[in-house]
Amino acid sequence: MTVKSDTKPSGLNKVIVFILTNKFVSLLIAVILSLVITSLIILATKTSPIKVFSIIISGAFGSSDQFAQVVQSWIPLVLTSVGLMFTFTAGLWNIGMEGQVEMGAIFAYAIIFLFTGSTSPGWVVITLSILSGVAGGIVWALLVCLLKIFGGVNEIFGGLGFNFIADAVLLFLVYGPWRPSGNATGSTPLLPMQYWMPTIAGTSLNLPALIIALVGIVFVAIILQGTYFGLKLKAVGKNSKAAFLLGTHTIRYMIMAFILCGIFAGLAGGLQVVGFNHVLRNNISGGYGYLGLMVGMLANYQPFIAIPIAFIFTALSKGSNGLVIDLKLDSNFPGVIQGLLVVFVLMMAG
Repeated sequence: MTVKSDTKPSGLNKVIVFILTNKFVSLLIAVILSLVITSLIILATKTSPIKVFSIIISGAFGSSDQFAQVVQSWIPLVLTSVGLMFTFTAGLWNIGMEGQVEMGAIFAYAIIFLFTGSTSPGWVVITLSILSGVAGGIVWALLVCLLKIFGGVNEIFGGLGFNFIADAVLLFLVYGPWRPSGNATGSTPLLPMQYWMPTIAGTSLNLPALIIALVGIVFVAIILQGTYFGLKLKAVGKNSKAAFLLGTHTIRYMIMAFILCGIFAGLAGGLQVVGFNHVLRNNISGGYGYLGLMVGMLANYQPFIAIPIAFIFTALSKGSNGLVIDLKLDSNFPGVIQGLLVVFVLMMAG
């Protein structure tokens, strides 16, 4: 005799299932857990967690200008994060994003360098500069891709190699042909103001750059989640051999993934030059290529989830500048919080 069980999941089980399946709730819990553990670490140093977090919050959001700086750091980070989702989806690890951002910045500055002193309208030069940055990101991404496809070099090693080459090219330019006379600080001259992207009056917030980032996020979400191309890209990422046997041109999709990723890297690099820094300098990429890898993975390749994660990372980075001065804490302290956040997000995902 078979006895049918009509036992329903308990309320606790329903809550657990909801938490694990809701990405925003999982992220919130991961943030809370990371803050709790961070507080315990702070207490171990005989420092008040409340004071530490108040300094971070004040440093990130204490004034409109500080908030604008957080948003401006968020823009290139979120661009690299969502751009990497194309290669992630295709099963490719584009570690070379850092070099692609740098090459985008180099190409963007090259246009400004060529047009300086000309009578061309500033907005035309800015547009050409950003487009040139996009081209630089694409070229550097394609080199990694082609090396993988036709040279059999894993994209991780190829990307790292091209990162070093981009660093070398950047250092050569800022300390060589593009160095201001009598200046060896690793930075080109400040761009003429007509080549600066416009900001909101009274603030340093770059509205056009913010719009570009928001449009880019929506674009990635639509392509990956609502198009036939995105579906094919996922098939390539899940099992490239099976996708090929079913008629998918895997090489073509791999190339397209790197091109799209390069576009976003080039955008980030170009905006660093004409939108934020107004110079080409050493370490112009700001580590956004590497940090974008972490944000993209934490977001589980969901573009809209990357928005709050990238914002938290940039707020922590900008807001913690005062910890060194006020509390004598190590400048790497934000990395502790970010690392704990990564651990707990991965735990919630598992």
